Amino acid sequence: MSLIRLHRTIRPHSFTKVKCFSTVATQEDEEYTATPQYPPILDLSYEKRMERKREAKHEELRKVKTVEEKQLKVNMPRYYGFKSYMLLEEQGQYNSLPLAQHVTRTHFIKEKDLPECYQGINVDDITGISEDIQEALLMEIEETQRIQDLKEDKLTDVERENIISSSVVKSINRVLNNHLAHQYPHILDNKIDIEPRLESSWVVGGIEPDTLIKKRLQGHEFFKQFVNDPIDRTFCYLGSPTLTIRAEQPLPTIISPSDAENPALEVPHFKYDPRVLGMGIDHRHAANIPGFWPGDSHTFGLISFLKTGYMLERKKLLPDEIDNEEAMHRQAILSSYAWLHSQANYLGFTTYNDLTYPLVTQTVLTNGKDFRFYIYQLNTIILHSKNTLENPKRNVCWSNGNMKLYEEINDGKIVGFNDDLVKTLVKLYKNEPKERLGINLRPYLSQTEKLIADYEDDEKRKWLEKEYKYIVSNRPRFKEFDEIYSWEKIYKIDHKTRGMDKRRRFFELFQKPWRRTLDDRLPEYVPRCLRPELPKRLGRRVKEFWP
Repeated sequence: MSLIRLHRTIRPHSFTKVKCFSTVATQEDEEYTATPQYPPILDLSYEKRMERKREAKHEELRKVKTVEEKQLKVNMPRYYGFKSYMLLEEQGQYNSLPLAQHVTRTHFIKEKDLPECYQGINVDDITGISEDIQEALLMEIEETQRIQDLKEDKLTDVERENIISSSVVKSINRVLNNHLAHQYPHILDNKIDIEPRLESSWVVGGIEPDTLIKKRLQGHEFFKQFVNDPIDRTFCYLGSPTLTIRAEQPLPTIISPSDAENPALEVPHFKYDPRVLGMGIDHRHAANIPGFWPGDSHTFGLISFLKTGYMLERKKLLPDEIDNEEAMHRQAILSSYAWLHSQANYLGFTTYNDLTYPLVTQTVLTNGKDFRFYIYQLNTIILHSKNTLENPKRNVCWSNGNMKLYEEINDGKIVGFNDDLVKTLVKLYKNEPKERLGINLRPYLSQTEKLIADYEDDEKRKWLEKEYKYIVSNRPRFKEFDEIYSWEKIYKIDHKTRGMDKRRRFFELFQKPWRRTLDDRLPEYVPRCLRPELPKRLGRRVKEFWP
């Protein structure tokens, strides 16, 4: 009876099931290999750990699907924008050409003629083009009512020259298009932008830290060893060309990518803080706008015309002819790099993800009479941290010097008209953009969703477009950036004489407002009347779609 009772007290669910695994290795998944497989040995030093962390973030940025989301991802670390050194189009500091070459990694070549590939572009009889250009010059410079308006005292000499040069450029572009469009279909297909907005931001390394950064590092026992290490700086270029021309396909390259790695292409290293040249600083979001919005079919720039009116004031202050010439070289290099860099961002590349193929553009600096031609090939855009010196690729810029369109105008006639300059302009327009066979022009973008307009989710598409447009507009935030007032610096930080005051300020609470991220905010509130009938668990805030 006892055995039976014991058997009845045992419940079936008290037994546990044990799974048995076979230790026999299959042919597909063998436990042993012919050669030993070891995990990678990582350098655990602080520099290498930080480098791997940065590379992981850059890899995340590369995997972002669309153009606009990549721009948002770049701006995620800073809610109030990055501390940027401002590079303005019509502002050439003294002896600033080495800095322009350093921040763009550009090797500058000055020759009498354009690169050799332009010699193969045939220029036929230009008699009709020259006559129409001369007629347009007379109309724009002497026989229009605009000149009567320029005689008013309201305009400065710089404004007058910019207005005249802008009118001359537009007339020359109209004449060349009328004469060449019927022979060259790519000219008829091009798009023209009048005074577009050009803005570009990128990160450059190899610059010595300033006194404040050194003082902060010296106050920490561990970071003392990195006091003199170069740091990265953000540069922002702002400009507005007179006229730009765009196409659906890129221009053919001048030199091969292997030639761009030639060590003979020297680039000066400007290691000093840019403020030594009088450069300003501003907190701005990283915006890349080449004069049009993402999604335009004509993404590749062909020709851009720049104004040089600011040189009138500069020559009064700095009469050195060599430095004034270098100032125009600086303007052409920065404008060409910024235009191509912003176009590269629309193709899916960023300042942390390098180009996979070169881009080429043609730049013309003119005041309506003097013309300077520049050919720029962009081979690399990663200039941050160690890439400033270790990146083997160089960008290259060619220039053929100054050329005069005419000598003077006497009694309604143009004296000394230069036909060779017109032939050079014709060559720039005839340079046909061609398809890059076997090259994926947008390798870092999704195959199905390259733009936010490709998303089927209406809520996500509208939210991303709103955030992207706000970021690139660079409007100030509703709540301004926190600052330390002078009396606080004296009495609270330096001398600590306000010990009885209540600690409310950010520096007293050990907060860093400049470290606030872009998504560190409360989502937008949806009023009850506009809120859909959804469960309360979904909240009363707008859903956000940060990349």
